[in-house]
Amino acid sequence: MQDAIIFHIDVNSAFLSWTALHRLEHGDPVDLRTIPAIVGGDTATRHGVVLAKSIPAKAYGITTGEPVVNALRKCPHLVMAAPDHNMYRTKSQLLMEHLSNICPDIEQVSIDECYMDYTPIAANYASPCEAAAYIRHSVFEKFKFTVNVGISDRKVLAKMASDFQKPDKTHTLYHNEIAQKMWPLPVSALFTCGRSSAETLRKLGILTIGDLAHTDPAILEAHLKSHGRSLWQYANGIDDSTVVTEPSRAKGIGSSTTLSCDALTREDACKVLLSLCESVGRRLRASHQLAGQICTEIRYNDFRNVSHQMPLDTPTASVNLLYEDACALFDELWDSSPIRLLGVRTSKLVPEDEPIQLSLFDFAAPRSEKQQKLDAALDDIRAKYGKDAIKRGRFL
Repeated sequence: MQDAIIFHIDVNSAFLSWTALHRLEHGDPVDLRTIPAIVGGDTATRHGVVLAKSIPAKAYGITTGEPVVNALRKCPHLVMAAPDHNMYRTKSQLLMEHLSNICPDIEQVSIDECYMDYTPIAANYASPCEAAAYIRHSVFEKFKFTVNVGISDRKVLAKMASDFQKPDKTHTLYHNEIAQKMWPLPVSALFTCGRSSAETLRKLGILTIGDLAHTDPAILEAHLKSHGRSLWQYANGIDDSTVVTEPSRAKGIGSSTTLSCDALTREDACKVLLSLCESVGRRLRASHQLAGQICTEIRYNDFRNVSHQMPLDTPTASVNLLYEDACALFDELWDSSPIRLLGVRTSKLVPEDEPIQLSLFDFAAPRSEKQQKLDAALDDIRAKYGKDAIKRGRFL
């Protein structure tokens, strides 16, 4: 059992809260948090999905991730607000700076949530709950929005605890509390258990997290592959990961994008992957580096996150080569669910002038050399005339 105490700090309905505050700061007399309101979709066409909802909107049965048109059927007088991702990044940065001043050991895992290692500040507080209360109150006093704080001796359990009753609450979920507090919950409440996985488990007669925890993991792997094993481990509170304060992105170059509309087909997803690979390849060449490993990331519209990585046969910054491998990884990962976000990350970077040993059977060298010249020419054109000066035909 881990000795460390870990906090998971999560902004309550971040996009809705930040949008509401921004509108109030600019003279809007109505606080979106007090009325049925959502952030997301296109306010003109009323298409897209719900990114965040107010508590009054939740009372109508509106859920994050559902189509806006469904939300409007549930509540015809629902107020919609468009997302402002630049403003959200600013709010997030200010929050993380504030939390870092309380404790330097934080790991930001998304725009609105982070883990914190309680150990460095333990001597300053009578208990972890007192420290969590200080964090919540200080955030509200400084920024006027609320956060939940989950406390545990495991990261995954701290994450689960922060999702208990909201808003502006502190909850504990230590390893010895999982039978009482977590096992009675439906499997859909378990971290990373999305709709598709929950439906598969329901067909197996697994309805609660406790049912899942007491199921033979071999059965779960037979139906859900490696994800089944991960779910079983989380259900039993098994997680030996620690708070990582060094950002992994410093070791690689990547790009990701949240889609304006969910990608439903492989063709749509691969078009996005090609755009991401162009961005990653351009940044690799600008930094005079080659990638030795690539990773494709998917976030489904039910907020499940999956990723897979593979080493590259030869380090490269070629868009085409990166794209081929990104698509191969995508094909291994995708379960046909609608896709909210796609990402491509490269790692194991080496200088572009470092000697590279080719296999006797590697016939890609002439092709790779031609591709390098083409990529360099495209870089020159974009540098001189702008990044939109030349585009691939499939993007038109």
